Amino acid sequence: MILLVATTRSSTSGPLQIFKAEFFKTLGHPVRIRILERLTGGECSVQELQDALNLEQPVVSQHLAMLRGKNIVKARKEGTTVRYAFRDAAIADLLAIARRIFDTQLIDSQTMLRELRREDRRR
Repeated sequence: MILLVATTRSSTSGPLQIFKAEFFKTLGHPVRIRILERLTGGECSVQELQDALNLEQPVVSQHLAMLRGKNIVKARKEGTTVRYAFRDAAIADLLAIARRIFDTQLIDSQTMLRELRREDRRR
């Protein structure tokens, strides 16, 4: 009798998938997205980010530290001011692509909502 044993791949993720997941997890906070969207216009100081986003300094600094820790933003000292910018300009491209995806999803949702309203009127 021949016994066939099927091997399955482990359901655990490899280092690359973990790296990617951690990267996207870092992006997964509304304040960090707002900071990144602001940085698409160029580098900013903590004070400029505070003013533009109407947030307290500790909040901005905490989120910038997370973004720096994942190499998403970089800091540059200018006198007594620290200025932040994207470490890789492709982050702006990523945000633009995400916006296009969200726009498409919203358009699809609006279309479905209009169809639902038409159905309600027919009843």
